[in-house]
Amino acid sequence: MNQEYGADQIQILEGLEAVRKRPGMYIGSTSSKGLHHLVYEIVDNAVDEALAGFCSDIEVTINKDNSVTVIDNGRGIPVGINHKAGLPAVEVVFTILHAGGKFGGGGYKVSGGLHGVGASVVNALSEWLEVTIHTDGKIYRQRYERGKVIYPLKEIGATDKRGTTVSFLPDKEIFEEIIFDYDILKQRLREMAFLTRGIRIILTDNREDEPNTREFHYEGGIKEYVSYLNRHKDPLYENIIYCEGEKNNVWVEVAMQHNDSYVEGCYSFVNNITTPEGGTHLVGFKNALTKTFNDYARTQKLLKENEQNLSGEDIREGLSAIISVKLEEPQFEGQTKQKLGNSEARGAVEGVVTEQLTYFLEQNPAVAKIICEKAILAQRARDAARKARDLTRRKTALESASLPGKLADCSDKNPENCEIYIVEGDSAGGSAKTARSRATQAILPLRGKILNVEKARLDRILVNNEIKAMITAFGTGISEDFDISKLRYHKIIIMTDADVDGAHISTLLLTFFYRFMPELIKQGYVYLAQPPLYKIEKGKIVRYAYSDPELNEILKEIGRDTNNKIQRYKGLGEMDAEQLWETTMDPQRRVLLKVAIDEETESEIDLTFTTLMGDKVEPRREFIEKNAKYVKNLDI
Repeated sequence: MNQEYGADQIQILEGLEAVRKRPGMYIGSTSSKGLHHLVYEIVDNAVDEALAGFCSDIEVTINKDNSVTVIDNGRGIPVGINHKAGLPAVEVVFTILHAGGKFGGGGYKVSGGLHGVGASVVNALSEWLEVTIHTDGKIYRQRYERGKVIYPLKEIGATDKRGTTVSFLPDKEIFEEIIFDYDILKQRLREMAFLTRGIRIILTDNREDEPNTREFHYEGGIKEYVSYLNRHKDPLYENIIYCEGEKNNVWVEVAMQHNDSYVEGCYSFVNNITTPEGGTHLVGFKNALTKTFNDYARTQKLLKENEQNLSGEDIREGLSAIISVKLEEPQFEGQTKQKLGNSEARGAVEGVVTEQLTYFLEQNPAVAKIICEKAILAQRARDAARKARDLTRRKTALESASLPGKLADCSDKNPENCEIYIVEGDSAGGSAKTARSRATQAILPLRGKILNVEKARLDRILVNNEIKAMITAFGTGISEDFDISKLRYHKIIIMTDADVDGAHISTLLLTFFYRFMPELIKQGYVYLAQPPLYKIEKGKIVRYAYSDPELNEILKEIGRDTNNKIQRYKGLGEMDAEQLWETTMDPQRRVLLKVAIDEETESEIDLTFTTLMGDKVEPRREFIEKNAKYVKNLDI
């Protein structure tokens, strides 16, 4: 590693003015997601130093005032004068958009970050930012407020250390709320540590009386990541399959292991940046996997001559995999880096995985046989599922009788105007059918709890009557037949009782949507209704409370006395149609919670579903014990 990294390796592309006017263009949003992105950008710069071989430790601290400090022991941002700008290089990095060591100036071979705009964007969107650099025996400091330089870079002391310290406070004029979520940062920093083998990342939260500190350090890198993904599942074999190599200037690293579940969990990264929509590297991995296993199964006569090839889906059933590539000039489709477009990445991943996986299977015939047998079982289940799926497909509009008999459909046929309530039980379903607006609100009552799809293959799932009714009503099909353009309702609203059973039914439904129709959630079509917990009557005054604090507020307002009648609703069936309409179904007055997925931490979401809905009891017990203190309104 002998790349030059001096003042003139910092290249300038354009100015910084637009960032405060349109922050969403640079960090995605000004909500919690955008807020946390600021931390990732500064940490990414430190990780880039680690990728280049110059940094081993990164400390991230949330301070009492919700500012954040990031310390690394890299080379330190250059402090010499950048001759194109006539300014110290560090000032260029923090005050000029598209300036950094990531634009072919020789500073970094590979890097993450937001196309190199990270440091200046964080500075522009912070109330204040202070950078301290230890380099060449001296300490330098500069401070900025809302992107403007407060004083020139100055030398403040001597040191025998090296590295960069950045502290910043996000600007409350920009962000909706300045409160960092420790768990969100913990998940992302853990992921970064897995992806950068050997690096040590320490996260500390100083906002409570007792500091909360976690250290992430994985000498096994992405092999340990796969073990982490499978920790609440039963792996089918002991060894994690690992492939690494370089082709066409693309460094490829892949780790994978099958477990006994039916769920695929493949996560792809480019220069340590997650690519939720995959891209060429993921295509290369899937092609290599499908071809290599089919070739092996044919050669070893595990597939008979008259049997069809295993599909990629069959082979990936129960597979946890990390696909990580590093390349000099990644091309992403879209500003948000959701999908890799470099064609050379596909060939590189395909070549490395095909070669090394073929060798692994030849060296480990027992493991190869276990994987092939699981895939063959998956293939048979898929054939059975196809037959079951044919029964769930909606026929043409003329054959509307094909809709489930218990569905009370709405008359409007424009999906943008239509919503469907999935209601727990026939009793509540009856009230909802009476209460609804027939033009735009459809009602689908469910009898009892649906199948837990976490523990079943698709063939079993598709013969479950409640699930069949939902698939047919939605109109989208399922799994590989899923087509979001055929969705008949743009709001799918889960409406269950405000008790433990209701919460369980909601969780079962969300598990089904997440595993088999994830686009419904990703595109914002799934909601949770919020029925009231209390009805309060005093004379002619009737009020509803949706939580205990709201009940207390109402009682304060109307006065606490013996004339108050307080009814605690145990279920939707206790409300008549009029009450259900005015509290839970009237678009003008109801409260809906939109279900959303943060794609940057999707592996953690996947783990949570596995923990809560999978076969293993112990992880679920640990999860409940750890999170019980956060539960509110648990079936009082």
